[in-house]
Amino acid sequence: MNRLAAIIGGGVIGGGWAARFLLMGWDVNLFDPNPETMRKINEVLSNARRSLPALYEHKLPNEGQLNHVPTIEEAVKSAEWISESVPERLELKQKVLGEVQTHCSPDAIIASSTSGFKPTELQAKSSRPEQIIVAHPFNPVYLCPLAELVGNAATIKNAQTILSGIGMYPLHIRKEIDAHIADRLLEAVWREGLWLIKDGIATTKELDDAIIYGFGLRWAQMGLFETYRVAGGEAGMAHFITQFGPCLKWPWTKLMDVPDLTDDLVQKIATQSDKQSGHHSIRELERIRDDNLVGILRSLKGRDWAAGALLNQQDKLLTTDDIDTNKLLPTINRVIPIDWTDYNGHMNEARYAQVFSDAVDKVMQLVGCDADYIAAGHSYFTAELKINYLNECHAGDGVNVISQILLGEGKKLRVYHQMHHDDGRLLATGDHFLLHVSLTTRASCPPVGTVAQKLPIFAAAQAKLPNPLES
Repeated sequence: MNRLAAIIGGGVIGGGWAARFLLMGWDVNLFDPNPETMRKINEVLSNARRSLPALYEHKLPNEGQLNHVPTIEEAVKSAEWISESVPERLELKQKVLGEVQTHCSPDAIIASSTSGFKPTELQAKSSRPEQIIVAHPFNPVYLCPLAELVGNAATIKNAQTILSGIGMYPLHIRKEIDAHIADRLLEAVWREGLWLIKDGIATTKELDDAIIYGFGLRWAQMGLFETYRVAGGEAGMAHFITQFGPCLKWPWTKLMDVPDLTDDLVQKIATQSDKQSGHHSIRELERIRDDNLVGILRSLKGRDWAAGALLNQQDKLLTTDDIDTNKLLPTINRVIPIDWTDYNGHMNEARYAQVFSDAVDKVMQLVGCDADYIAAGHSYFTAELKINYLNECHAGDGVNVISQILLGEGKKLRVYHQMHHDDGRLLATGDHFLLHVSLTTRASCPPVGTVAQKLPIFAAAQAKLPNPLES
């Protein structure tokens, strides 16, 4: 039986929470009286299904069940996690949270998505204040992993466990403050941007370009302070502060003031923004945003860095080594990511090889050639890989690979792969021949230790299966 989350409010943030929980295998009860709720939620879910699975090398759990319920009571009465994502009006949030607490379990976590209010403000009329915390996410919630947690330490500890389990990065903010941490930083940039537009120094597009092509790229993988530490060169952060600290006293910014949002300034900003990106619909912009985020996150994943390291941690949770050596070996079960397709609109030939490379890596791990074995100075190198391309494969397609050890003796390892679409079609086959090598001499040699013990057992069991090359 799946775990249950309740989402109160089905707007942009509530819809993102619902998508994140659903695609990570939770059931979701959604309450929102707006008659357009399900249309909007289904559109968000469509985007999430297209993008979130592409971050991982393993298939996500089976999607949970979404239930649009008519009352808060029905939404929360059995829920383990409750996300309040109603509009940013304190009196409304307090009213909703009070009704939630009337009907939910005392052990449930009630997490407000508020971007500005402090926990003590939300808890002011609460019978169980320690149950209510802030869990402030970032849009799109199904791709951006950060959630700022503020409130009772014990409740936050449990919340961190839940959020880590659905692939998020829960950041515990030790002291409550208006707007938490991230939005205070964003407000500073936003406030300065308003002045730059009002004073005619830059347009909305020019300001966005300054971020897109400059510090935005750096911030995506190092943040503010680590970026400045690198800017300090070999002398480090102390040198950077000594060199650039005095400029903080110069009149560069107007952060202590904000321009009046007059009708003229609002119209000026709106006109520039429409010119900048008005030729795309909101849904098109969301898909462009999601594709770009997937590409950035997967790049970081390949370096095991920043948010990419978090994806690798989640992949470890999704993998399984429950293998029967007497059957074909299930080695790959994943969704094809957006960045694996080419100008023809399908997965290119190099990515078929990537899939089979990942499959043989799994076989190597199963027979004991894992990270520790490789660190000790031994591994397998591919000598030959023959691929038969049989069917097209597209972004978003679910694929699985079954592998069979055809030879495992001495220095030689031969593995045959079959890649199937989730609909059963055979997409490709791969005949993989590898040699065991010493990473010290870079020459072939017999396996040692665990591999020398386990590989013959696997090979003997697999030899009893029909040989696919003889059928």
